[in-house]
Amino acid sequence: MDKRAQILLKTLVEHYISDGQPIGSRSLLQHSGLDVSPATIRNVMSDLERMGFIASPHTSAGRIPTQKGYRLFVDSLLTVQPLDIKAVNQLKSGLSSPNQNELINSAADMLSQLTQFAGVVMIPKRKTLSFKHLEFLPLTEKRILVIIVTSDGNVQNRIILSEKPYSASELTQASNYFNANFSGKTFDEVQQKLRLELQQMQTDMNKLMTAALQASTSAADSDGVIISGERNLLQVDELSTNVNSLRKLFEVFERRTSLMQLLDNSQAATGIQIFIGGESGYLPLDECSMVTAPYEADGQVVGTLGVIGPTRMAYERVIPIVDVTAKLLSNALSAN
Repeated sequence: MDKRAQILLKTLVEHYISDGQPIGSRSLLQHSGLDVSPATIRNVMSDLERMGFIASPHTSAGRIPTQKGYRLFVDSLLTVQPLDIKAVNQLKSGLSSPNQNELINSAADMLSQLTQFAGVVMIPKRKTLSFKHLEFLPLTEKRILVIIVTSDGNVQNRIILSEKPYSASELTQASNYFNANFSGKTFDEVQQKLRLELQQMQTDMNKLMTAALQASTSAADSDGVIISGERNLLQVDELSTNVNSLRKLFEVFERRTSLMQLLDNSQAATGIQIFIGGESGYLPLDECSMVTAPYEADGQVVGTLGVIGPTRMAYERVIPIVDVTAKLLSNALSAN
């Protein structure tokens, strides 16, 4: 693509992001700053449409960018502006808690407030923690309290609903077995070893240990995602007018599995990643984009955060918000 075509595509995308209206040749000529004839503009527009970078809506002579056009725009033509000092100070103020959970929730809230879209933050994984102690306590005939203590002193309580009643001595025996064999091991090691040994255990103990394994997993893996401001997307024209699209999007928010996979895969990336429309394979809508960045604690990547908004978002503004939030969250987590 020559320089003239790049200028016209950049102008078209920027104006469509700004006002949401298809752009005709005359308007494009006026805003592009190029000294060319209207016929030349029409020829370049035809070339861009033939290459799949722009398209003509059914009822308009103007053009709008396609997913391919947005991708070229954010990869090669976008000019990102530094985040203004007011927004930076707002982020610094919001990310000042000594509590990790408060920091994660605040980061999601700040992303949503500053962009007016949905802010998402993947909760840090805790796979390096080891199991220290477990205890089974009878509550009722078939309800058992499992107390799980991790190496950092964190205590988690889980209730197991068993298929058969267990005596206090049986529960003590199970606790002793668990502690003797698994104390000091990471949760991953516990899961792998216990799954192998379950096959050789008697049936009743097998079921109890399986329940303990599930309880331990939920205590160890604080994996999840915090979503803030998803209702902001109800105010986006191209989403609010399409009930089917909204339903699909909120199903993603509700189930969170696809969102977790996308954020998890983004951890391996360096810096900002931009997923436009359905190209990620996880977001089901062509009308949505996601901007993500990994964040760290003590120099190690522990999660990903980002913003979900319309494909027609102001990328030059959203990108620095996501970038600065990731860096400030990393600093806050490392300081704690």
